[in-house]
Amino acid sequence: MIRYNAPRNLKLKSFNWELIILLWLVFFFNQADRQVFNVILPQIKISLQLTDAELGMIASVFIWAIGLCVPLSGYIGDVFSKKKVIIFSLLLWSVATFFTGFSAGLIHLVILRGIVGSSESFYAPAANALIGDTYKDKTGFAMAIHQTALYAGIIMSGLIGALIAERFGWSVAFYIFGGIGIVLSIVLVVRFKKDILPDTDSLVIKKKVTVFDGLKGLFQKKTAVLLTMAFACMIFVNVGYLTWAPTFLHEKYKLSLANAGFSSMFYHHVFAFLGVLAGGRFSDYLAKTNIGSRLKLQAFGLLLGSPFIYLLGSANELIWVYTGMGLFGFFRGIYDSNIYASLFLVTAPGVRASVSGAMIMFAFLIGAFAPWILGTIKPTLGLSSGLSALSVVYLLGSIFIFIALRFTLAKEIHVDAEAK
Repeated sequence: MIRYNAPRNLKLKSFNWELIILLWLVFFFNQADRQVFNVILPQIKISLQLTDAELGMIASVFIWAIGLCVPLSGYIGDVFSKKKVIIFSLLLWSVATFFTGFSAGLIHLVILRGIVGSSESFYAPAANALIGDTYKDKTGFAMAIHQTALYAGIIMSGLIGALIAERFGWSVAFYIFGGIGIVLSIVLVVRFKKDILPDTDSLVIKKKVTVFDGLKGLFQKKTAVLLTMAFACMIFVNVGYLTWAPTFLHEKYKLSLANAGFSSMFYHHVFAFLGVLAGGRFSDYLAKTNIGSRLKLQAFGLLLGSPFIYLLGSANELIWVYTGMGLFGFFRGIYDSNIYASLFLVTAPGVRASVSGAMIMFAFLIGAFAPWILGTIKPTLGLSSGLSALSVVYLLGSIFIFIALRFTLAKEIHVDAEAK
C-alpha cells in the first residue's frame, strides 16, 4: 500500500494561494484555447469551405486525442515532476494553438487540433494530483477554485475570440490566445519554485509506477468505474454543448457571431462558477461527518441539471433558453466541484495522476462522439432536438453515481481518505 508521510520540517501554508492562482491561469488558457475554435466555427466553415460533418469531425478528433493520450500523461504525472509536466503541456498546446491560425484546410486543422488536444491531456492529471497532495482537507475548495478557470476561460474565449474573429479574422484569434499561453509558460518557469510550491512528489513513498497502473487502479474499484461512467456522460453532454451551442444561437435566433458566442457561454458558465464554489465549500463541510456526501452532491447535480438541458434546446424564446443554460450550468458546477475529490476517495495518493488519466481517457473517448453525432443529425433533426436529447445522458450519469453510493463506496474507501 502507498502511504502519504509528510516530513516534520515541512511547513505548508494554511492555503497556498499563489499556487492555485498560477494553476488557475494555466487552466484558463487550457479551456480558452479549446473553446475559441468552437466559437468561430461559422467563420472557419465559410473561409475554408467545410461541411458541418467535417467541423464536427475536427472537434471529435480533438477530444479523441485527449482520450488516447491521457493514460500516458497520467503515468508521466506520477513518475516525473508535476511542475515540469504542467509547464511542458502549457507550452506545447500554446504553440500548436498559435500555428492553428495558419491552417489552410481540413487536414491542417485536424493535425493541429490533434496536437492541441494531445498536449492538453498532460495538464489535468498532473494538476489535479498536485492539488490533492497539497491541499489535503481543503481539497474540495481548492479544486472548486481551480474549476472556475474552466468557466472563465470558456466565457472569455466566447466573447474575446468572437470579437477578434469578426474584426480581424479567425486566424488572429489563434495567434493571440496561443501567444499569451507561450508567455505564461515562461512565467511558470520563473515562479514554480519550492518556496511557493513544496515538492509534494517527494512526500509520497511510492512503489514503482508503470503505465498500466492507472487502468489497474481504475478497474480494481467498482466505485471508480461507476464514477468514470458518470464522468463520460457529463463529458458527452459538455462537449456537444460547447461545440454546437454558439452555432445553435447564431442560426436559430440570428444572433451575431460575437453575441452567440458570448451568450451561449456566459449564462451557463457564470452559474456554473457559483455552483462549483458552493459545491466545493459545502462538500468539504459535509465530508467531515459523511464521506459519501461528495458523491451525493455529484449525483444530484446531474439529476437536477437534466431538465434544464431539455429546456434550453426545446424552448422557443431566448429568455427560456438562457434560463435553461444558466440552471444547467449551476447544477453542472455542483457536479464538477467533486470530480476528482470523489475519485481520490478510492485511489491511493501515489497513482492519482495515473488513475485520473485513465478516467479522463474513457470519458473523453466516449464524449468525443457528441460533436460528430450532433453535426451529423443537424441537417435532418436540427440542433434543437439534438441538444434537448442530451438531457437523457445527464440522467443516466446520475444513476451511475447513485449505484456507487448504494452498493460500492463504503467497501472501497482508501485508508488515507478515511483519515481525513
